[in-house]
Amino acid sequence: MSVVTARIKIKGKNFETSVNLDEALKFRAGKGDIISALESNAIFYDLNKGTNASKADLIDCFGTDNIHEVAKKIIISGEVQKTQEFRDAEKENKIKQVVSLILRNAVDQYGRPYTEERIKRAIEEIHYNFDNRSPEQQLPILVEKLKIVIPIKLETKRIKITIPAQYTGQAYGILKDYKESEEWLANGSLQTLLNIPAGILIDFYDKLNSITHGAVQSEEMKS
Repeated sequence: MSVVTARIKIKGKNFETSVNLDEALKFRAGKGDIISALESNAIFYDLNKGTNASKADLIDCFGTDNIHEVAKKIIISGEVQKTQEFRDAEKENKIKQVVSLILRNAVDQYGRPYTEERIKRAIEEIHYNFDNRSPEQQLPILVEKLKIVIPIKLETKRIKITIPAQYTGQAYGILKDYKESEEWLANGSLQTLLNIPAGILIDFYDKLNSITHGAVQSEEMKS
């Protein structure tokens, strides 16, 4: 169990509390409870110095001085400190996910799949720096960089997607990384032409349908 600091800055004031890292991240994802996540019975300006936040400041900045309610807002809207061990494991897991996507979606110049060993070696050769973006977002970027050292291409599908106006704000973020072109229709709907790796289409549609409640229209385009 790792006990770490969760913090937030509101109206120029810092607020901190002590949390269980695993439980706090679980709570942040909507799967846990604040009792399990919270390791402290107080909110501090500076946890290390032990300077307690005043009731007046808590009410002014959070609308309440209830410790659990304040802690909820800090965990959800603020920063939860991560240990180096956790960050290393998180990065390793993301690398595995991206490599898995490449193995499912990429081929060489003859249409043959690559081995996991060759892909990992190529990633080391280009010194690719994995970041906080999702594996799906990093896939096309990494493949472009891998072309420097190996002949590689993604098997993609071209699809035309129409998003109803009320969902465009939420959906745009998952469209932009695969967008070839876009057109805003007179009724406010968004019509986009996407070039997307074939192996992630099912997950892509699942996310899109979750946002639009199945109201999205799609059409596969001929290459």
